[in-house]
Amino acid sequence: MLRLLVTRPLPDAVMQAACARFEVVARASTLPLEAAELRAALRDFDLVLPTLGDLFSAQVFADVPQPRARLLANFGVGYNHIDVAAARAAGIAVTNTPGAVTDATADIALTLILMTARRAGEGERLVRAGQWQGWHPTQMLGLHVSGKKLGIIGMGRIGQAIARRCHYGFGMEVVFHNRSAIDPGLPARQVPLTEVMAADVVVVAVPGGPETHHLSGAAELALMAPHAIIVNIARGGIVDEAALIAALQAGRIACAGLDVYEQEPEVPGALRALENVTLLPHLGTAALEVRVAMGMMAVENLIACAEGRPLPNPVT
Repeated sequence: MLRLLVTRPLPDAVMQAACARFEVVARASTLPLEAAELRAALRDFDLVLPTLGDLFSAQVFADVPQPRARLLANFGVGYNHIDVAAARAAGIAVTNTPGAVTDATADIALTLILMTARRAGEGERLVRAGQWQGWHPTQMLGLHVSGKKLGIIGMGRIGQAIARRCHYGFGMEVVFHNRSAIDPGLPARQVPLTEVMAADVVVVAVPGGPETHHLSGAAELALMAPHAIIVNIARGGIVDEAALIAALQAGRIACAGLDVYEQEPEVPGALRALENVTLLPHLGTAALEVRVAMGMMAVENLIACAEGRPLPNPVT
């Protein structure tokens, strides 16, 4: 029986499916693998089920020149924590879980759009602090999103799901920036990044990695309107956090909604101090049925590898 390392606690149904097929070693810690654990994962296990934060860098692969591991079946669609080229060079395949995360992540984007535009986080803090003095006509006025222009950076599955919700649900005009020309199958225009940044609501939904690091930096944020909001549900490093803080502090943009951060779980004190920012703890796929679906997809990839069949969800 092949030996499988599961790097974080997963839902019971996923663990039962894995244990039925493999000799499973499951870490109890919810923290990422440490340096020695990363190398042991490649050296001591046939298969590994890692997730966000388990940093399988090129150096990790270099330190284990003859790995036992044959597959990293990533729990999640994003895999910027794995050097895929280095894995391939070491003879290790990488898979992910596309599709399973799409709707849940799009829902969090809508949550952040509405919370941020309507100042819901600020309002809840006001109520909890016992400082609310009652309704009045100019209390906590925010941005009315219906009919506004939405700009999406990255029009993959998640970007398209966000676009559908915003266009058909709120009558928003949708523009998007994408690395390749696509037809999303809904009313939306592909435009340069400069036009996306000029929208009323900007949502970052592009994959993380070196190619998109600080894609929204100081120059791009300067293109945003003073009343506009930016939402990031992708990876923290896509938005230059220091530049975002500066823009928010100076009032150059109205507000931001964030589910991801550059150095998770660290959230800069300057961000936490701002009232015009909605901060969530990376809740994008945090629903039981979604996490079960992600885990089952990862297990399917593991079983396919064990049986010598084509991998259902290879990262290429």
